[in-house]
Amino acid sequence: MIVLAVLAVSLVLFRGLGALGIKSMSSWIGALRYALAVMFLFTASAHFSSMKEDLIRMVPPWVPYPKEVVYFTGVCEILGAVALLIPRLRRAAALALIVFLLAVLPANIHAARNQTTLGGRPATPLWLRVPMQVLFIGLAWRASRRPQQT
Repeated sequence: MIVLAVLAVSLVLFRGLGALGIKSMSSWIGALRYALAVMFLFTASAHFSSMKEDLIRMVPPWVPYPKEVVYFTGVCEILGAVALLIPRLRRAAALALIVFLLAVLPANIHAARNQTTLGGRPATPLWLRVPMQVLFIGLAWRASRRPQQT
């Protein structure tokens, strides 16, 4: 739920900056790109903090080298977030982030089913996690488009 709040607050703040004249944030799509970048940087930070142990426990047992996978996925989130803000890389970044979101879904499912805690709180339940993942995928795709495209 914190991730949704980070996304929503960032989106409103960046859209407000756009209304104040920052051209790259002057559309909802432009603001969305920055909000998604903030969200992915926020979630990536957990991969390199004390929360990494929680994330390692989220990794399903059939995935080899869980610690390395957690570091790798954190780097993927950082690279995707930055690339989303670079016009030439935007489409590729959005597609890579969509693949990333699909790839980490088994870990989220595993965490929910095994009642893994994250930062002392229970993992997001499946009834919410799966729709959130679908939302993030849709937003990443939308962020890859030009503002006038629908």
